[in-house]
Amino acid sequence: MRIAVLGGGGAMGGIFGGCLARAGEEVILIDVAQAAVDAINRDGVLIERKDGSVDTVPVRASSRPEEVGPVDLIINFVKCYHTEAAMRSAAPMLGPDTAILTLQNGWGNADRISDLVGKERVLVGLTYNSGTLLAPGRVKHSGIGITHVGELDGRTTARLEAAVAAFRNAGIDTSLSTRILEEIWKKLALNVCTLPTAALLRFPAHELIQHDGTNALMQALLAEVVAVAAAQNIALSEAERWSAIVKLLEQAIGGRASMLQDVEAGRQTEIDVVNGAIVEAGRRHGVATPFNAAMVWMVKSLQEKYLSEGR
Repeated sequence: MRIAVLGGGGAMGGIFGGCLARAGEEVILIDVAQAAVDAINRDGVLIERKDGSVDTVPVRASSRPEEVGPVDLIINFVKCYHTEAAMRSAAPMLGPDTAILTLQNGWGNADRISDLVGKERVLVGLTYNSGTLLAPGRVKHSGIGITHVGELDGRTTARLEAAVAAFRNAGIDTSLSTRILEEIWKKLALNVCTLPTAALLRFPAHELIQHDGTNALMQALLAEVVAVAAAQNIALSEAERWSAIVKLLEQAIGGRASMLQDVEAGRQTEIDVVNGAIVEAGRRHGVATPFNAAMVWMVKSLQEKYLSEGR
């Protein structure tokens, strides 16, 4: 397949793009950061494993989508607040049958993409892989997990099967899901509980479950997610989700949540499509979400402070 990765200079874009290129797919990494593009074109993508070993993958990178031409699949890894700009810039890469797969964090990105390019192009998914950007062109694959991909309407299509086959061939553990919205909400529940809590307290992942206060807070956040999902006929088990969250955090020794990395780097966070998405959905469906609202207020206040200071 001919595949373009938006946000290819970032951690997850580099990991997925590098794995696909190593497996023989025709991959181009698209990023606005020229330093990343130059480093990748010069040295390839350097993927550091948890054991410290490094895999170097030659792959092409560009900051100019208009020079790429139509592709079969666009994988979108950009931050939620860059979605519209990224999709507009990607227009020259859209052919008649180009599919767009969003593997971004949070809830609402598929709608933003659909509004710009048409719902018929959109595939949705999520991944339990995690990564950290170490330097331009160098990423750390800090967590390995499953990736779920599906059509919005739950169908099994040829383009979906082709994308899943490419991922699996690249060594990316991937499930073709006919219930993708439920899978997305399961991951959203994890993010709602862990991302803002880690960002505000500056805790690594495994420490989040070592304190009575953080456990109580995350369980309260989770209860609101389950209630909001139920109001939309999305069935989540609170007990199953909490058990899964605890298990993931127990295994993520030293892991640093993406929102914590954003705060430490002085970047805008994705709080609006994580806890903010729960608050907005709760408002629409008459479900109270005071704990999620409080997390939005606190993260936005912290973000406003450091952004105003020019960090």
